[in-house]
Amino acid sequence: MDAEPLVRLYEDPDLLREPLPAELARLYGGELGFTEPCLYANFVSSLDGVVALGPEFPSSGSTISGHAPADRFTMGLLRACAHAVLVGAGTLRASADHRWVPEYVYPAAADAFSALRRARRLPAQPELVVVTARGNLPTDHPALQSGALIATTAKGAAELRGRLPAGCTVVELGAGESVDFAALIQVLRERGHTTVLSEAGPHLLAQLIGASLLDELFLTVSPLLAGRDRIPREGLVAGLELLPKYREQAELISVRNQGSYLFLRYRFRGRPVETA
Repeated sequence: MDAEPLVRLYEDPDLLREPLPAELARLYGGELGFTEPCLYANFVSSLDGVVALGPEFPSSGSTISGHAPADRFTMGLLRACAHAVLVGAGTLRASADHRWVPEYVYPAAADAFSALRRARRLPAQPELVVVTARGNLPTDHPALQSGALIATTAKGAAELRGRLPAGCTVVELGAGESVDFAALIQVLRERGHTTVLSEAGPHLLAQLIGASLLDELFLTVSPLLAGRDRIPREGLVAGLELLPKYREQAELISVRNQGSYLFLRYRFRGRPVETA
């Protein structure tokens, strides 16, 4: 199903606007640009703040969005603007057949996505970056067969040695139990990746926020209610407590809607501030 165009309700007048191919501009409701370097995340949330339904519901983002074509178009557009797409090992394991390329989520705009990447002198496809501290990856996943950058620890690298497809590159970023995300972003910058999209889950997003690495957040608010009972259902950030001790405040820089869906864009500045 084709998406209906998003309607622009508000946009920061100082926001960088770069032209899009005509069909993408029509569907997005205007231009889209990034002040580089930029690490931006994309999430869809239910009306009651749930972004993941639990481990027994893989790819729950599609369920939470109600498979809304406008949300899938926006996901494809954000991928089309990125040098690299960052995911965690859990996201890879939960999405058995997924490809993290623009046309996989919105094939109707495949030609326009390609035109956008050519106009912005981006590679034909964003590089897939997978974070795994322990090296616990499904090495036969189809998304890895055409190559990916695997960010892991020394222990994870040892676990993966000799098991990955030939096109994959492993970088060791931490001798302990976790990946050094600041070092990872530095590696991505050195590879020329100045626009990086995170589609990782709430735990990895928390690490990016905790390290003050996240620049922007695109958040689709679905009109669906997810509910909570015995099974934990995570919100946007998991594994990191901020309030009441720390204050991390974002700035709203864009609001669009399509029907009862909201498409919000926030900018983050600096580190979480300790409250008095």
